[in-house]
Amino acid sequence: MNMKIYDVIIIGGGQAGLSVAYFLKKHNLDYLILDNNAEAGGSWLKVWDSLKLFSPGIYSSLSGWMIRPPKEEYPDKNEFISYMSDYEKRYDFPIKRPVNVTSVTHDGEYYHIQTDGDNYISRTVIGCTGTAANPKIPTYEGIEKFKGEQLHSVNYKNPEQLKGKKILIVGGGNSGAQIVSELTKTNKVQWATITPPTFLPDDVDGRYLFNNATQKYRSLLKGEVNKEEYSLADIVMIDSVKDARERGVLHARRSTFSFSSDGVIWEDGTSEAFDAVIWCTGFKANLSFLSDLNIVDNGEVKTNGTRVELLKGLWLVGYGNWTGFASATIYGVGKTAKNTVEEVIEYLINLKFG
Repeated sequence: MNMKIYDVIIIGGGQAGLSVAYFLKKHNLDYLILDNNAEAGGSWLKVWDSLKLFSPGIYSSLSGWMIRPPKEEYPDKNEFISYMSDYEKRYDFPIKRPVNVTSVTHDGEYYHIQTDGDNYISRTVIGCTGTAANPKIPTYEGIEKFKGEQLHSVNYKNPEQLKGKKILIVGGGNSGAQIVSELTKTNKVQWATITPPTFLPDDVDGRYLFNNATQKYRSLLKGEVNKEEYSLADIVMIDSVKDARERGVLHARRSTFSFSSDGVIWEDGTSEAFDAVIWCTGFKANLSFLSDLNIVDNGEVKTNGTRVELLKGLWLVGYGNWTGFASATIYGVGKTAKNTVEEVIEYLINLKFG
């Protein structure tokens, strides 16, 4: 039986996949989004309950349609998930879910996408699987001895999970600061970071960070060096973090320690017991679906922008700076999605007309 051949298949229905679909919809193409979640929301479905975005609506919106004004200054997790669901409906994107892509292969002409359900054929593939399914946990001496609970920030939901436990939180970004701020209200907590946390001034939030990142990107394109005033890794002082500062609980020890069976041994030789560790240490690109193509090297794929160099007709969007400057952010992904679709259209035209 002949299978339908799509022009484009997008793998992943989170913010990157929807951004790509928005620009694809402007063209007369046969495309499909395959998403492994049961509902809209992408990686935001997996974050902790009290998470707050750190930018106002205009900087927390996908291309074409702004999020509704949030109840407070910054949208929360549920507001953004609701927005993503409404965004899908507004633009009537073709999405199949839940679908787990198990393998992508290429026969020299078409891509064959194998899933836990149906299989698909497409002229092009755009990977938008993000990083949330591949949390990064650093290697520490003695970690195998530790008998307490370990969880990554992607598995943390709320303080009820860790009731009565003394907790070590490792990682100095916004996730670490927000979780420290929450858990210090109910638990004994020690924060540990590689370098001292960098807190932004109270009046600097995501909108300034993204503008700063854009300026840096433009300077790099011109071959200029632009001094970075603030970094996307710096901690935004949302209300919960300000409250923690007022309570005097935002002090971090240097995360140079080894593990013992019941806790850690700090650099100065002192021991401290902990019942649980939360790793707020980031993520790596989720590229397991590309393993049969033999193009993944040390967790990355060689790209020119978002276009994969070793195979024609394959793009990767939203995995971090190596797939476009600030492309793993809500505000930044639109730029790389737009450029990607322009390249896809050009590629498909060349396929048709040679």
